[in-house]
Amino acid sequence: MRVGTFVLAAQFPGQGHGEALYRAVRSAEVAEEAGLDAVWLAEHHFVPYGVCPSAVTLAALLLGRTRSIKVGTAVSVLPTTHPVALGEQAALLHLTSGGRFVLGVGRGGPWVDLEVFNSGLGAYEEGFPESLELLMRWLREPRVGSTGERFSFREVPVVPRPDELLDTDGDSTGPGVIVACTSPASVRLAAGHGLPMLLGMHSTDEEKAEMVTLWRKCAREAGRSPEEIAAAAHVAAGVVQVGDRREEAAETLLKAMPGWFHHGLSAHVTVDGRQRRMRDPLAYTELLCALHPVGPPRLCADRLSATAERTGIRRFALLAEGSGDLAGTEENLRRLGSDVLPLLG
Repeated sequence: MRVGTFVLAAQFPGQGHGEALYRAVRSAEVAEEAGLDAVWLAEHHFVPYGVCPSAVTLAALLLGRTRSIKVGTAVSVLPTTHPVALGEQAALLHLTSGGRFVLGVGRGGPWVDLEVFNSGLGAYEEGFPESLELLMRWLREPRVGSTGERFSFREVPVVPRPDELLDTDGDSTGPGVIVACTSPASVRLAAGHGLPMLLGMHSTDEEKAEMVTLWRKCAREAGRSPEEIAAAAHVAAGVVQVGDRREEAAETLLKAMPGWFHHGLSAHVTVDGRQRRMRDPLAYTELLCALHPVGPPRLCADRLSATAERTGIRRFALLAEGSGDLAGTEENLRRLGSDVLPLLG
């Protein structure tokens, strides 16, 4: 089982952007010290829910600050970027970090971002499959051209080649890629490419298991080998708060997270004025406390083990900054490493 931390660079009420970003950087450094497997970085625009606008840029900084931990994006939003530009950045980070970078991509939402970056609503509603196809070709082929609806250009060489990682046994195929999946359509798309899924922290174990089952079915139909299907390393996002008592750990999150959810999620603006329903911040925090490892180390380990058993997922990206406090986040990560990981074997 591989446990990493999910970093949103969340701006809690009363905090500035610099404070949130400093906590994000320290989270990565402490996660490595604590022996965690990976740091997963979120990307958002124009909202305090998360103040990191470029997950690949922050990943580059953190790869330079660390030495062994993997750093991934969770996720880079494809509809607001050019797949070739993102592919070039991913190849650069993969090669210069010695293979520690993982590229997570997703469809994002129908937000005003599409207007600001001149992508248009079509990039969100219909364009994701074309973008993902072009990205994967860039990461796997020596030369790439395109005649798609959104992207059309003459064939050009891929530079740098992501499969030319030094100090390997010669079988490097470029950076790992993972796809955020929230619907059957995105599951089918990821499975068709043989790419593992990142599943959201709002999903129950039963919902995650259903998506894994669908992914396997679609991967078989797409001609993926049994070995490839069995080896798919899906990732489950969640929340973690380690405390001596379950009530104490939950109280820490219930004091801080509802204000952040209200402050952050209500700031999203749709590009076309469509109505959207925001989750009740307190009820959502209570749901996350019930679903995820929140409590004493033994309870946290049991929750993670239960999810792995029910879903087959053995990689986790756990939000540890739910207290909104730098010292509390660092202590939470250290206890995750020292008190919970040893119980997982």
